[in-house]
Amino acid sequence: MSRIGKQPIPLTDGVEFSIGADNVVTIKGNKGSNTLRVHPDIKVETTDNEIVVTRTSETKQQKSLHGLYRSLINNMVEGVTDGYKKQLEIIGVGYRASFSGGVLELNLGYSHPIYFVPPEGIEIEVDTKTRKNPILIITGIDKELVGQVAAKIRSMRKPEPYKGKGIRYLDEQIRRKAGKSAAK
Repeated sequence: MSRIGKQPIPLTDGVEFSIGADNVVTIKGNKGSNTLRVHPDIKVETTDNEIVVTRTSETKQQKSLHGLYRSLINNMVEGVTDGYKKQLEIIGVGYRASFSGGVLELNLGYSHPIYFVPPEGIEIEVDTKTRKNPILIITGIDKELVGQVAAKIRSMRKPEPYKGKGIRYLDEQIRRKAGKSAAK
């Protein structure tokens, strides 16, 4: 039995769970609702404030899907109750960010500003008050979408290894390289 898949998912107060036709799981909470279509060979049931995910056979594919869908449903429950947050730090002289009118404007040392419109369900906040470098705070209820948006913004100017300039995750450590050495 899958070690992850056999663990029940606790339902906290304020979280509604329903399963519809074609194995479509819907979870509603105080932050919003999320849906997921589950593979037909995986069964999702609820028993006394817990969601239990089971499989119908012992094939290798079934075992891998068992843990996968348990994790995805757990992430949905966590997302509608607490939400997910990623923080990006912009480091570099003249690198700026501003969010207004639903559009993120980034000045990253290129000859033009970069405009980014976040997808539906994602909120972006720019914090310039607490630290010297601007911090982008990306929040949402879908863990996959929050990570994807953060990775897309980071890819606009990845941190370079010589001076460390660019966009990085707040807790990310960049391996620095030595520059050119003086010739004798």
